Amino acid sequence: MFSVRRRGVARLAAATVVSGLVAAGAIAVAGPALADEGDGTGGATATLGNLTVFDTVKIKGKGEISAGLFEMQVTPGGVLKTYCIDLYTGAKTGQEYKEVGWDQSSLHNNENAGKIRWILQNSYPQVNDLDALAKKVGAKNLTEKTAAAATQAAIWHFSDNVEATPVNKNAKKLTEYLEKEAVNLEEPKASLSVSPASVAGKSGERLGPITVDTNSATAAVSLTPGAPEGVKLVDKDGKVVTNVAKGDQVFFDIPAGTPDGAAELKVQADTTVPIGRAFVSTKVKSQTLILAGTSTSSVTAKATATWAKKGAIPAVTAEKNCAKGGLDVTASNEGDEDFTFEVKGQKVTIAGGQSKTVTIPLAEDEAYDFTITGPNGFEKNFKGVLDCKTATPGPLPSETPSTEPSVTTPPTEGTAGGSTTGSTTGGDLAETGSSNATPMIAGIAALLVVLGGGAVFFLRKKKTAGQ
Repeated sequence: MFSVRRRGVARLAAATVVSGLVAAGAIAVAGPALADEGDGTGGATATLGNLTVFDTVKIKGKGEISAGLFEMQVTPGGVLKTYCIDLYTGAKTGQEYKEVGWDQSSLHNNENAGKIRWILQNSYPQVNDLDALAKKVGAKNLTEKTAAAATQAAIWHFSDNVEATPVNKNAKKLTEYLEKEAVNLEEPKASLSVSPASVAGKSGERLGPITVDTNSATAAVSLTPGAPEGVKLVDKDGKVVTNVAKGDQVFFDIPAGTPDGAAELKVQADTTVPIGRAFVSTKVKSQTLILAGTSTSSVTAKATATWAKKGAIPAVTAEKNCAKGGLDVTASNEGDEDFTFEVKGQKVTIAGGQSKTVTIPLAEDEAYDFTITGPNGFEKNFKGVLDCKTATPGPLPSETPSTEPSVTTPPTEGTAGGSTTGSTTGGDLAETGSSNATPMIAGIAALLVVLGGGAVFFLRKKKTAGQ
């Protein structure tokens, strides 16, 4: 039987008292490690920066909050502009976000999701002639800040069912116009995806097909480093492929006699992510965002293949299922023996030549991290957090947003598209780039100086005595 193997906590070993304290200091300020969620859907991955263009919005019965556009840095290249669609959840700068479909976000059951997309396409920054926009809505003038705040207010009306009103009178007219005129539009397609994300079979066969879906005219496809010698990526006619387009199919060509093993392909394209795509945090609870503006960005998708001569030959994928409140794990077995694994106490057996999808129930905001193992070194890790709902109405996030880049700083609790003005709680963490751990860090630094000086004195004294 092959089962889920939980990841252990990393072991820390200190060579000296000083190095141990240095390590402790690093742990105190370091953010959580980033890793692929493992669902294989592909698309853009980006790091959340700060609120960059914003003004003040009043939330009825809650107070005032800064509202506007966040900037995100795409890995490996590109810039995204996003609005918040989860008002009562704080944004954590420095966190990794991933492009997903509406069915894997808080929009999965929102009948007004299409109206949010209409707002995005008919307001700032997609409409950047602010004089014309002001005239259209009956306002005297609009600036980038007031237009961004007005747009965010209208989005919150449909994403969080709140009455959000810009403090600026001209911005208020834009919000009213957007809420009144919005109509439901269809969900935008992914920038890049592959399906399925995992295939299996026997050596001497072509494993696949892997179907590519992209809005780019062309995308590069290649084997990732470590693929066994002789393995190739080919099309349905057996010709080696290095570039693909929308709808193209790719196969892993495994020569007969190739030792049991696995390989991975990567598809990469430089394209623009469609306006209205949702972005969710991959590791921790952080507000869900929606794309409002984009530069040309690098997007990727990956798929794996496993093969063997005999026994179980598994392929496993996972995808969030917000409608069912869990993670859909799909496993297939192209071998001649049963493949059995266990997830969260749920035992699953797949007979040879069969496939099965099971939903692993998860609580809202529950983090998951499990690895499914199998024969011949097969290993698939799935890690993320189930974030399918907007937060329950409560106090507005209180930290003040920064206008300075912060993607290189440790992740900090940010804002829900802005901050409560005049807040006395939480401090200006995002603005200063610091955190409540600062006094502790300073204390550790002072202690290190003392210990370091003592160590030097001790060693010198010992050396003198030895001489």
